[in-house]
Amino acid sequence: MSAGSDDPAQTAEVTGPGRPRFLVDLRPLQVAPAYRRLWIGSTVSFLGAQMTGVAVAIQVYVLTRSSFAVGAIGICMLVPMIVFGLYGGAIADVMDRRRVALMSSTGLAITSVVLAVQAFAGARMLWLLYVCVALQGALTAINNPTRMAMIPRLLLRELLTSANALGQLGHNLGFTLGPLLAGVVIGWLGLQAAYTLDAIGFGVALYTLYRLPPMPVAGDGRAPGLASVLEGLRFLRTRKNVLMTFLADMCAMVLAQPRALFPAVAGGFYGGGTRTVGLLAAAPAFGAVAAALVSGWTARVRRQGLAVLVAVTVWGAAIALFGLSTALWIGVLCLAVAGWADMVSAVFRNTILQVATPDALLGRLQGVFIVVVAGGPRLGDFTAGTVATLTSERVAIVSGGIACITVLWLLAVRFPGFARYDARHPQP
Repeated sequence: MSAGSDDPAQTAEVTGPGRPRFLVDLRPLQVAPAYRRLWIGSTVSFLGAQMTGVAVAIQVYVLTRSSFAVGAIGICMLVPMIVFGLYGGAIADVMDRRRVALMSSTGLAITSVVLAVQAFAGARMLWLLYVCVALQGALTAINNPTRMAMIPRLLLRELLTSANALGQLGHNLGFTLGPLLAGVVIGWLGLQAAYTLDAIGFGVALYTLYRLPPMPVAGDGRAPGLASVLEGLRFLRTRKNVLMTFLADMCAMVLAQPRALFPAVAGGFYGGGTRTVGLLAAAPAFGAVAAALVSGWTARVRRQGLAVLVAVTVWGAAIALFGLSTALWIGVLCLAVAGWADMVSAVFRNTILQVATPDALLGRLQGVFIVVVAGGPRLGDFTAGTVATLTSERVAIVSGGIACITVLWLLAVRFPGFARYDARHPQP
């Protein structure tokens, strides 16, 4: 829980005049210098990581001329991310979280330096690229849950929703601008420059983490084992509202994720080519950025569980309509609406998780969150591809959207307390 949330002076500061009502709420950046440093470091490092992702893909393709080799990058990153997502969150529950974030960020910075050095040296070692990507996946799975578990220590509870909206803004700006910037930098200065900028970005992140206060937790400092991970999973199994935040996201990402079908859809639906694929891929992120820029209203929502249900329903409906579209502008608009809904869902799911989970377990639950976020879309790619192979792309997309909504509301009936979840009286 956020410390000091009952302090009258601090509460007055939070609710004072001049509060934005529709535009993104900047109060967490204004009233909490420590959170501001964390947000800046996270945003800059994520932007650099997206540039490196593009650079590695390009370098692997140049070395191999194989799309399969490029696709293997995702597996190299996903497997350690899933494994270390669970274990990394447990580490964040027994060690000083600032120290864990510093150590993992240092590892990520070193990995970026190695990538830059091999690019400057003109190395042609495919295995080294895969090893670096796997290390990035493992270290990111430790770093991200730790950073997320730090946020409730830095802010009042009343500001957590706004902080999560800002986090989504930074994430989606990196997701949209990173690849674009990578294309410009690589075309102008080469792969070396992209890797170097990523290393510099992690340098910024290290400085911002160094400026944070220590964040010890109620652990004994020993490395956690399987029992610690299982304790977090048992908590999740018995706390229905927190569990529903994960299940709702899986409904969207596993059942209604059309990303893998974009190449076929671009030609089959709209008669386009690679540019159309890029436009379809970018549309959800642009919708998410637009949603974040006008997210001031999210801080005033109390029925956050119901808000998640509505947002995921909008996602499913938008995806189904995308599957029915025949005009490109309609398809792009549907995907942008889906991205908007996904951003809203993520804000409230993060807030419920942070507020309703005891601090001693928050790292582990954030680790599970990383696993769901990393693994869900990949399972969704497999699901969509399988259904499309058995039927057609249009059937796969439309049925996926309908299945998302159907399963979501069956779960809502199974766990009726989630729709009644009240941010003023959080219950896990």
